[in-house]
Amino acid sequence: MRRPRLAVPVVLSLAMLLSACAGGEPQQEAGADQLTIAVIPKGTTHEFWKSVHAGAMKAAQELSAAGTQVQVIWKGPLREDDREQQVQVVEGFTAQQVDGLVLAPLDDRALVRPVEEAQRSGVPTVIIDSDLQSDALVSFVATDNLKGGELAADRLGELLGGRGSVLMLRYAEGSASTTARETGFMRRMQAGFPNVRVISSDQYAGATRETAKRAAENLLNRHGADIQGIFTPNETSTDGMLLALQDIGKAGQMKFVGFDASTSLVAALRGKQLQGLVVQNPVRMGYLGVKTMVAHLKGETVEKRVDTGVMMVTPDNLEAPEVKELINPPLAQYLGAQ
Repeated sequence: MRRPRLAVPVVLSLAMLLSACAGGEPQQEAGADQLTIAVIPKGTTHEFWKSVHAGAMKAAQELSAAGTQVQVIWKGPLREDDREQQVQVVEGFTAQQVDGLVLAPLDDRALVRPVEEAQRSGVPTVIIDSDLQSDALVSFVATDNLKGGELAADRLGELLGGRGSVLMLRYAEGSASTTARETGFMRRMQAGFPNVRVISSDQYAGATRETAKRAAENLLNRHGADIQGIFTPNETSTDGMLLALQDIGKAGQMKFVGFDASTSLVAALRGKQLQGLVVQNPVRMGYLGVKTMVAHLKGETVEKRVDTGVMMVTPDNLEAPEVKELINPPLAQYLGAQ
């Protein structure tokens, strides 16, 4: 049985929040038969999250056209290291009694308490992108991040002919998704390429490409003369490393495999400054996150784990139709001119 709907002042505030977070697009007024889903990313600046947003809006549009009216509210912290703000966003939507949360937790521990409190308040959560150390979730909709790390190790190991020294610049402590990628990379490299030595794997890039660039510069100053390969596990760490290599004129001279497909990283791949990008499907992640939550709210059985796919993109397959569709999603179709 559904909870009583929100009081009018709260509904109006939600509508205003939606307009602000979705670029001011006109939205449907919440009604008794409308489901309100809050989608909370780790951050709101990177291209990856814009694609997740587009997928969430695509799902809402399809569901509404099919007769299930869905309102998506998009709100998250600006930076991917602002745990306190993300906790406050979750708590705010719980207090407003939205119908469900679709959350990409930026810390696998810090978001446990607010998610479990949301569950006790009758607000269920679907987790996307990065796992949470809790059972209080409807489903986990994400990339197979361990496999992504393995794909990176396979690509780098093959590029090096099974020999040489490499470094890995990690992302951030507490990020379950990138930790899984880093683990997959290390395990696969050790098992499949025993003559490739990882000479540094304990440094962290941080949440922005500026912090990542500084970390990359420090690593290259210490190990640049001794390495032949590099792995970075997300968009910001890859961006930061690329900028550091470009600054010292070594972009393209080392075998470099990164993660995620921003405009700048795809351009670097095309220019042979990167030799591989492990690419997720963030549009599909946002899309299936919302669809899974709506199915749960309608009383349907949903899978506890939904794999949204991952693939290796190289300069050689960059023009393949399936790759072009993945790296150039039609964001404007779902987000307008944001």
